[in-house]
Amino acid sequence: MLPINETMGQYSELFMLLAAGTYTVAFIAFAWDLAKSSKVLRAVDLKAAELSGATSRQTTRVPVAASVGATGAVDRAESDVAGPVGRAERPSSSLSGSSKERGAGVGGTADGGMRYDAERRVPARVAVALTVLGAAIHAAGVITRAMGAGRVPWGNMYEFLTTGAFVAVAVFLLVLIRRDLRFLGTFVIGLAVIMLVAAAVAYWTPVGHLVPALQSYWLIIHVSIAVISSALFTLTFALSALQLVQAHRQKTVAAGGVDKLGFMRLVPSALSLENLSYRINAIAFVGWTFTLMFGAIWAEKAWGRFWGWDTKEVWTFVIWVVYAGYLHARATRGWTGTRAAWLSIVGYLCVVFNFTIVNQFFNGLHSYSGL
Repeated sequence: MLPINETMGQYSELFMLLAAGTYTVAFIAFAWDLAKSSKVLRAVDLKAAELSGATSRQTTRVPVAASVGATGAVDRAESDVAGPVGRAERPSSSLSGSSKERGAGVGGTADGGMRYDAERRVPARVAVALTVLGAAIHAAGVITRAMGAGRVPWGNMYEFLTTGAFVAVAVFLLVLIRRDLRFLGTFVIGLAVIMLVAAAVAYWTPVGHLVPALQSYWLIIHVSIAVISSALFTLTFALSALQLVQAHRQKTVAAGGVDKLGFMRLVPSALSLENLSYRINAIAFVGWTFTLMFGAIWAEKAWGRFWGWDTKEVWTFVIWVVYAGYLHARATRGWTGTRAAWLSIVGYLCVVFNFTIVNQFFNGLHSYSGL
């Protein structure tokens, strides 16, 4: 067992503080991007409406509705509301012109497939650069924590939270390589800041050795997979929350209501968000399944039984059941739209409950919060 290096622990705390500050600035930049781009898109729609000389309420509503999916990807619900007559009345020249204008440098963003366009959104680029810098500082904090403790840095709630926040940001940045999810930056980075602040304020634990039950190679296997899965669930939580807001906005706009959520004009359609959330949840569910399995194997080696209905074990299983129900209901029972989004959100709330309430207030064999 390596000795504790308190100096490295202090460096780790400093890096975590710097990472939180950098993420906060990145959060502001992402919010600035949403606000700035939404104003640009609104101006484009107003200009297109003036040029088209629309004469009916139905036709003047279409260009705005078309922007719901950021570049014309409109959700099924909107198409159903418009109906065959509404689709026939859409002025194709106005739609194509508006879409082309956005993609040519007027605040364009990801389309339904969340691919990048040619637009150089300066605030978004600044935000991503700051996020990369924050992630590098954050990684230094995680590494120095590991060096200070002489082990993997996820042996208590403080370490799990700080490491989990880093993995969530890292996964977000990796996905950005292939898909334009910059519209999600405000929410993901915001959650990362909340996690770091909560770790420092509510769950801070000095560098120390693990309790004997955790001194096993299964800690590396079991908890690392749980951290990655939880990070993916964090992304899908943000996507599902945005999906609910976007779905409400689409219905309002399609019904001729006033668009009060201008920043959502930069976000793809609710259907696109739902599809991406479903795919990521499927991957995270596989990881959580291995978390459950490896936890049972570790329990057998540590306590001589695979399953003992400990509170932590039960809630880990509850999370698995909720996400299994989500995947099954959406794939075979037609649970799409807001119902699927709410079920995904419920699953993440179970993850949060398992990590916070169960760890702190339920005594059991898994009471290793470090508090």
